[in-house]
Amino acid sequence: MDLRIFTEPQQGATYDDLLAVAKATEDLGFDAFFRSDHYLSMGSGDGLPGPTDAWTTLAGLARETSRIRLGTLVSSATFRHPGVLAIQVAQVDQMSGGRVELGLGAGWFAQEHAAYGIPFPEKRFGLLTEQLELITGLWGTPVGEHYDFAGEHYQLKRSPALPKPVQARVPIIVGGSGPKRTPALAARYAAEFNQSFPAPADVEGRVATVRAACEEAGRDPSTLTFSVAQVLCAGRDDAEVARRAEAIGRDAAEVRAVGFAGTPTAVVDRIGSYRELGITRVYLQVLDLHDLDHLELVASEVASQLG
Repeated sequence: MDLRIFTEPQQGATYDDLLAVAKATEDLGFDAFFRSDHYLSMGSGDGLPGPTDAWTTLAGLARETSRIRLGTLVSSATFRHPGVLAIQVAQVDQMSGGRVELGLGAGWFAQEHAAYGIPFPEKRFGLLTEQLELITGLWGTPVGEHYDFAGEHYQLKRSPALPKPVQARVPIIVGGSGPKRTPALAARYAAEFNQSFPAPADVEGRVATVRAACEEAGRDPSTLTFSVAQVLCAGRDDAEVARRAEAIGRDAAEVRAVGFAGTPTAVVDRIGSYRELGITRVYLQVLDLHDLDHLELVASEVASQLG
């Protein structure tokens, strides 16, 4: 089971905060460091000192780490032109020596678009579909050849399709709960299908839907990684769990019901229940970025039991 650390810097974090978590992620043996791609805090927090850009952050971390995978969960198709995003991701992949993954979604948080003057069209699935085709098309064009794209939303003419990532295929992560269009996109473009904060009872059905979409597309479902993301709130005892829940503004009973929460044994059991449903990768949403002891606890008492 891959254990990945997933952060939400829009809630309030500096680059140095993220660097400390990324270095702990690497030193403690976790598989990857991921971050959200948002520009506005959510809920009652003030988000100070302000947002950090996901791909600028990952570029810095690419040079400060040597082993862990790095990526977004997920970047919004509304934030960047896909031609620019293809360049950014390829460059960060080069800077990391081939450790980057791209999570890409349609975007949903209207307020952050309004706050920074980013267009937020009512219909965005077409943008996402074209971006996936365009970005993979740019990366897949042989060096020395040109790439053309004529879509409803984007048009490219005689692009040199450079630079290229280090990896022959940068893993692309697609996620969501849609019953048809999203599974079809995952089957066509993704290396991984992610469910972010699903109700535990919904996981099995969504996995089955995506597997069926793979079969319909002529793809072996076993070539697609299935993952989930849930909030992390672990503690050696009930008091420590309650303290960590309070620190992130959550109710201890609520996080135990839905997240990777409770004692190390309880967290192992919850992750094990997902493994039985075909999940082989989990993202541990870490909301208190200053509590590095939290990561140490999971590394020493959870990861060791999962193998």
